[in-house]
Amino acid sequence: MNGQQRSNIKPGLEVDIVLKKDQRSGQTTRGIVKDILTNSPNHPHGIKVRLEDGQVGRVKNIL
Repeated sequence: MNGQQRSNIKPGLEVDIVLKKDQRSGQTTRGIVKDILTNSPNHPHGIKVRLEDGQVGRVKNIL
């Protein structure tokens, strides 16, 4: 599923995100969504979320 639509993302889902430090390489990090940080209904680079382990990044894939 697409990580650009806020309506697709709910706390508790497993997602792949790109951390700020990995934006150039595009390396993804897998985790469980704790909080949704983007307020707008969609975002071209992916909705920003906080994972349960505290990492923050933009959603690339919803598993």
